[in-house]
Amino acid sequence: MKTVRDQRSGRNSPPPPLPTDPASRPRKSILRAGSHAAPERAPSGQRQRTLTASPPCRRPAPTAKHRRARRGKLRPPPAPAAAATETSSPPRGLAKESPRLSKLVSELAQCSRREADEWIENGWVSVDGVAINRLGARVNPKAKITIKEVARARSSESVSIVFNKPRDFPGPAAEEGRDAIAALIRADNHWAEDNSPLSFQPTHLRGLAQAGRLETEEGGMLAFTQEGSVARRLSGGDSRLEKEYHVRVEGELAADGLDLLRRGLALDNVKLPRAQVSWLSDQQMRFVLPDGKKGQIQRMCELVGLQVTDIKRVRIGSVSLGKLPPGQWRYLRADERF
Repeated sequence: MKTVRDQRSGRNSPPPPLPTDPASRPRKSILRAGSHAAPERAPSGQRQRTLTASPPCRRPAPTAKHRRARRGKLRPPPAPAAAATETSSPPRGLAKESPRLSKLVSELAQCSRREADEWIENGWVSVDGVAINRLGARVNPKAKITIKEVARARSSESVSIVFNKPRDFPGPAAEEGRDAIAALIRADNHWAEDNSPLSFQPTHLRGLAQAGRLETEEGGMLAFTQEGSVARRLSGGDSRLEKEYHVRVEGELAADGLDLLRRGLALDNVKLPRAQVSWLSDQQMRFVLPDGKKGQIQRMCELVGLQVTDIKRVRIGSVSLGKLPPGQWRYLRADERF
């Protein structure tokens, strides 16, 4: 126990006893950092003690993260997104634009884009009951498209031509276009026995396209048409029209060669579809193929010991070459259809 020295007597005396009443004890004031509360008044009879507040604690310097957060709070809220317009870009993964009306019409009517544009321009095409005559218009692919009968009647006025290509005569290439076709289809080589009511007009060459082709060493039937649907059926990638060829051969056919030609051959590791193959004479065979590829018959014959000396296409679908002389042409008759 600590003692208190009496200055007057020089003796050590014990400290004065603390008051037993809790209410009379001096209360310690607890001040939080940064507070400025006034000191409490001590009870009467005791020395008044003044407690001073400790200086406020210093906040730590803000970090870069805190500064960015503070700047974000001070920024004005973003403006609401504008409503999507027709020109706004669509979400990723969806079609950017609706299909053109001409594309849908050509698929619906099995016609060319040129014909579809002509029908649209003439006002013969309606979308959901509204006539559309603006070229390049885009429509909802689920819209109801109606084509007037006059458009289909106009399509029936288009001409298709059958030409008998001589052997070793180069046919027109696709890139040579109208001039090469005009060199073949002329008034002076129109077959005299053609019973078609049509007479040759220069307009019959407008938009005339070659459907399918023959190699230089091959002869026979070539087709030209103004109808996009016919061209698509004849030369499209999914064309399944039968094509009949008469083929002259030399050599000795293998024992099972005929069966192999009909259903057992493969070219370039791809099995060929079934073919109709039969003999027409000792040196001539008949081939009917669903889709003849370049040089297919020649390669098939080589695999069974035969050599092709002449090949002629005599039929496409239900249209036959008939008695048409080499180098001449005729119109497709009304009762014929590719």
